[in-house]
Amino acid sequence: MNNLSLRLPEDVQRDLDAEAKLRHCKRSELAREVIVEFLQRSKRERFMAEFVAEARTLAKNPEARREALEIAEEDIPLGNEIVDIAEGRKPGDPWPEEQGERWWKE
Repeated sequence: MNNLSLRLPEDVQRDLDAEAKLRHCKRSELAREVIVEFLQRSKRERFMAEFVAEARTLAKNPEARREALEIAEEDIPLGNEIVDIAEGRKPGDPWPEEQGERWWKE
């Protein structure tokens, strides 16, 4: 593992010390965790921004939009069957709430 040295303003240093104490860990461990989380979030946000930009471009293309809607319509029954199986029902069986059952009450 490589070393990194950095200077922090006093108030940030105090906050880092306090948080590390609350978590019962070293400052370096906490700083490493926060940096990793920040980098993962930044990477995910960039990916999502690129994904949304591509989706908007495709949505403006009538042919691509039509094709996407056709694909989605073909997959809806499969998706519903997968949910049925995952929840222990046979594909097409009624959902508990359709039979008057309340899943949130035991």
